[in-house]
Amino acid sequence: MFVLRAFPLLALVVAAWNSLVVFGSATATTVVGQTTLPSGQLWPITTGDAFVVAAFALLFVEIVSARARTSSLVNHALSLMVFLVCAVEFLFVPKCGEAAFLIITLIAAIDVLAGYCISIRAARFRPLADEATE
Repeated sequence: MFVLRAFPLLALVVAAWNSLVVFGSATATTVVGQTTLPSGQLWPITTGDAFVVAAFALLFVEIVSARARTSSLVNHALSLMVFLVCAVEFLFVPKCGEAAFLIITLIAAIDVLAGYCISIRAARFRPLADEATE
């Protein structure tokens, strides 16, 4: 269970991007579906859009599950590695030089910063809660 709590979920988005876009035949602009908006405008949903939405959803899960425990420290270190991989790929891998991947990279940076801030804040108030129960 420790390994699952320590695993950074945004790594799934980056791994999926690498397998479908970098090593596969998809592009960030490949249309995967479309929907009609209430205004009547047809909105094509691209691969890049789907990855960004998935990254935001996983960022929400990461923020909600952030705590001050040992598995969180490992998660923070791995999340930092995910961000660094994203930054390097954005700069040096041609198929990652897309606006959608830049947004995924920024989401990974927010995950790192939010994780550290939430853990520090939770650790700061934990001793007060422990003293109140004694």
